[in-house]
Amino acid sequence: MRALYETGFANQPTSLSRDDGLKLYGAYLTAVVRCVPPANKPLKSEVENCLRYLKAETEILKDVRVVLALGRLAHAAYIRISSFGKVVFKHGQMINLGERNPLLIDSYHPSRQNTQTGRLTWDMWIDVFKRARGYLVGK
Repeated sequence: MRALYETGFANQPTSLSRDDGLKLYGAYLTAVVRCVPPANKPLKSEVENCLRYLKAETEILKDVRVVLALGRLAHAAYIRISSFGKVVFKHGQMINLGERNPLLIDSYHPSRQNTQTGRLTWDMWIDVFKRARGYLVGK
């Protein structure tokens, strides 16, 4: 939430409950897998079972211009439901999926494994949100 707040996508830097006043601006949060699997590592079958929900959400949402994929799993799932073909994940990469699809921006997932090892720093994390904001406002 802090990154969303600092880049203008949220009205407050934290969110602790459903009714704490959080408002998102021009943003929608979702997940590829709808359950918390053992060890937080989803099986291929769990991803397969949940892809239909992700696809349905993307079809319902109107005027989506940017998708920020948090991690390889999110990247692969979004590429799959967009029927774009094979694209390799790379942090910070901006992928034009064609005129009828939103821009895809890849980021490492903000897991402890990535943040505590320095694979994903705060500056790197904020940068992907700034890229999304810049694309949306035309900078």
